[in-house]
Amino acid sequence: LFRVFKKTSGNGHITLYLGKRDFVDHVGSVEAVDGVIKVDPAGLEGRKVFVYLACAFRYGSDDLDVIGLSFRRDIWIKRVQVYPPTGESTAKTPMQESLLKKVGEQGCPFSFQLPTDLPCSVSLQPGPNDAGKACGVDFEVKGYIANEANNADEVVEKKDTCRLMVRKIQFAPASNKAGPKADISKQFMMTDKPIHLEASLEKEIYYHGDPITVTVKVNNETTKVVKKIKVSVEQLTNVVLYSSDTYAKAVCTEEFGETVNANSTFEKAFQITPMLASNKEKRGLAVDGRLKDEDTNLASTTLSMNIIKKIVFFYTILRIILFFSDVTLELPLTLMSPKPAGEYSDSGMQLPLKCFLNETFHLIKINSIN
Repeated sequence: LFRVFKKTSGNGHITLYLGKRDFVDHVGSVEAVDGVIKVDPAGLEGRKVFVYLACAFRYGSDDLDVIGLSFRRDIWIKRVQVYPPTGESTAKTPMQESLLKKVGEQGCPFSFQLPTDLPCSVSLQPGPNDAGKACGVDFEVKGYIANEANNADEVVEKKDTCRLMVRKIQFAPASNKAGPKADISKQFMMTDKPIHLEASLEKEIYYHGDPITVTVKVNNETTKVVKKIKVSVEQLTNVVLYSSDTYAKAVCTEEFGETVNANSTFEKAFQITPMLASNKEKRGLAVDGRLKDEDTNLASTTLSMNIIKKIVFFYTILRIILFFSDVTLELPLTLMSPKPAGEYSDSGMQLPLKCFLNETFHLIKINSIN
């Protein structure tokens, strides 16, 4: 059974149908965004119908637009003409075939292939008094009636459009490797010997909500005492607009009152759990893109074939504090969501088999988005 999402234009002349709103990025490839748009030619008045898919970064609320500026920058956009048909024919998915049986000759299928180098959907958490749409990266499918696909001088009225927000998401790989390890030695003034710090993570990938185990080893050859150990997780968000800026926010910090005496060694595993619930008041924190007001979590680490194009990533920061100084060590942390059981195939594709129509030709399980 397909769960079909539907949105109709204000004048009722076009209706947009999508079989899902989450599209999986497998790093090397991305699921195609496909659907059907129903067109009533009687209301077009000689105009055409287009569909576009856009990836954009919103960096300001709509209510800030007081001088005609748009606080939204398109990162990628592609348009196709669906009516009148251009003559191009492509293979139809089972969902499109079922929808076309429902809408008949008024149905026009469309499909978009997202490139692999686009970021995943992510929102920046608003402050308590912020209003309007959240800043961040979003994806939108829009059908509209116009004379030309992209004419800046042509005014397309809101009643001639219908749109649905979609998400580009990633799931954690099925295989998990041993976690990263790092070490550092530091010698201080007025001390003859150094202090050695080594830290490692139990595994490479952690799921949201899981405790993160950090194993710490200290070889204190100095004459000073380590008075406590601090472990924190920082989220780094890379925002690329007109320049590349990286913002760091601590999402979890724990202090442990462990002491390491002079000329002694120490080894212990510590656990911390970064959660969005503990960071609800932090404005600008990156969270996974959401549709409407549904629950979400801290933004997942962005997996990319090119590490430079990571949008969100995390570091586990380990700091041992001496009476006169401290030693800091960083470990990369990958924080993601697991692939939902039963919803996706081994390649990450959703697996609905057929879409049921009732006798009056209305889709069962249609979500009409207002």
